[in-house]
Amino acid sequence: MGEVSVERAAAGYLRHLVVERGLAGNTVEAYRRDLRRYGEHLARRGKTALGEVASRDIAEFLAALRQGDAGHPPLAASSAGRAVIAVRGLHAFARKQGLTDGDPALEVSPPPPPRRLPKAISVEEVERLLEAAGSTADPDPRALRDRALLEFLYGAGARISEVTGLDIDDLLLSPGGANGVSPRTPPGASTPTTTPLVLLRGKGGKERVVPVGGYAVRALGAYLVRGRPALAPHAKRASPAVFLNARGGRLTRQGAWGILRAAWERSGLTSEVSPHTLRHSFATHLLDGGADIRVVQELLGHASVATTQVYTLVTVDKLREVYAAAHPRALG
Repeated sequence: MGEVSVERAAAGYLRHLVVERGLAGNTVEAYRRDLRRYGEHLARRGKTALGEVASRDIAEFLAALRQGDAGHPPLAASSAGRAVIAVRGLHAFARKQGLTDGDPALEVSPPPPPRRLPKAISVEEVERLLEAAGSTADPDPRALRDRALLEFLYGAGARISEVTGLDIDDLLLSPGGANGVSPRTPPGASTPTTTPLVLLRGKGGKERVVPVGGYAVRALGAYLVRGRPALAPHAKRASPAVFLNARGGRLTRQGAWGILRAAWERSGLTSEVSPHTLRHSFATHLLDGGADIRVVQELLGHASVATTQVYTLVTVDKLREVYAAAHPRALG
């Protein structure tokens, strides 16, 4: 026991993450890079068998991540923390599988990540951005798509990967009703929903059903009725995707980023905006409006309410601002 190589153990652990844990492809690739760097670090110290590794080796690896080594630039605390989590997972897996006698990683903790408040913009800034994307009355199918895309990102609090991965069958609404769309029957229900809903596929293949706001529904309806049919014929093969590119294929994440960037440049906003900015703004504006944090957790698809609680820090700043402006004895 203990003679298994680091490389072989890492390969087995990565297969476990894909097959047994169902982790997202991007996460697995990040772990693969981290473990490759870990293996290189150990090899430079003459250790190729996992059973030879001691806690000190892992602590030195963490220090090397933060300081940079062997052509690798220093990593931020968050990136170094992810790498250490990958290493801890590898050693825990090896111990459980009987590949090693002990777990030297138990004594090494990842560095605490810096507390960063999510970036959010005001409701007025969101409206400026959406107006800059296009109009639901625009004859250009790409303008209809762009407006629907950004309305959907903000109206559903969706990740960009969830929106670009969206298929027509995931929409629990259909073209042709009031404002261009009408409700459909969600899976497992006997009657159509009165509130338009959408099925989103989040990290690790986890699914959730969330409501879609009226503005997003109208923009999506205009796109589905007048925009998408004009883009679809350009494809060599019919795509099930909701959002299509100019060639009729599925819009990529890079394409969606480009749409947001172009709208931001036209809007004149000074704050940098990303797709996640709209997701952060969605959560912050819900909490500002009195939404329960556990409801927001479900809407965002967070596994733990602790992840969602960071948004409450944003609203505390809002409370301070309102108190300072409105209370007669706030300033003295």
